[in-house]
Amino acid sequence: MAKATRASFGEAIADFGDKYPEIVVLEADLAKSTYSFMFGDKFPNRYFEMGIAEANMIGTGSGLALAGKVAYICSFSAFVTGRYDIIRMSIAYQNANVRIIGTHCGVAVGEDGNSQQGLEDISIMRSLPNMGVIQPVDDIETRQAIEYSIKHKGPLFIRLTRQKVEPVNAKNYRFEYGKGVILKEGNDLTIFASGGVVYSALQAAYHLEKEGIHARVVNIHTIKPIDDELIIRCAKETKKIVTVEDHNIIGGLGSAVSEVVSEYYPVYVKRIGLKDCFGESGPPEELYQKHGLDIDSIQSVVKSVAKESQPILA
Repeated sequence: MAKATRASFGEAIADFGDKYPEIVVLEADLAKSTYSFMFGDKFPNRYFEMGIAEANMIGTGSGLALAGKVAYICSFSAFVTGRYDIIRMSIAYQNANVRIIGTHCGVAVGEDGNSQQGLEDISIMRSLPNMGVIQPVDDIETRQAIEYSIKHKGPLFIRLTRQKVEPVNAKNYRFEYGKGVILKEGNDLTIFASGGVVYSALQAAYHLEKEGIHARVVNIHTIKPIDDELIIRCAKETKKIVTVEDHNIIGGLGSAVSEVVSEYYPVYVKRIGLKDCFGESGPPEELYQKHGLDIDSIQSVVKSVAKESQPILA
């Protein structure tokens, strides 16, 4: 059943509260949107509503973490990662056990528009020393990633969707930090995708099978540390790569994959995502079509890359 990963987070953190008494959750006046209220309802003495004061929430969360707690600080991704200087010094530099929960990422936020669409957040967070970056794809992966995060040493940024996402993982799935997941095999090229667009990338690949194009699809749920070994293996075996992300193509998944192959095994990489622009208000489906993130658009680009013997510079 389709479910927003923000809802999966809310359910998971509330479920784990009894087992892990070290968890504390901090919110910046968006509890109903981030679903952190579910933890607050069960554990009011370990839940802190900080108001519209993300900077204060970051500092308080760091202090609680340095005092022995595992702190989850929650807000829209665009709002919380925008406090870069405070995250840099209070969380990353301190190597504090703070989990930055950024919801409402990408243009799939829809009608709320650019001010609330996190489109640079991965780039900002993965540039920070000590900071891990996780973007789960569905309900089962989100729940497992959250449980993993409780025991992780050091800070994490966890990027979650507003929109409901279709499941792609089987019930026996096991989350492994820093390891990509091959969802579909193929030898003509590899599609690396992350978060809310993985399902669309997978469907595009299945449609291309009917045209004789066999695309491998890999879910990269951990963007930092990224799975260098798997990326290099795919580059060697399929020679061409397409990346798909609901994020600016500068600094996100596409950049991370490109960095790996350029250093270890150079191949052609085509990045699908927002092309150095801001988001805008509109129905999520129309925004995905405009920015090439819907199934048909992804299919068209992948087909072009698969059939092109040499990349052509426009």
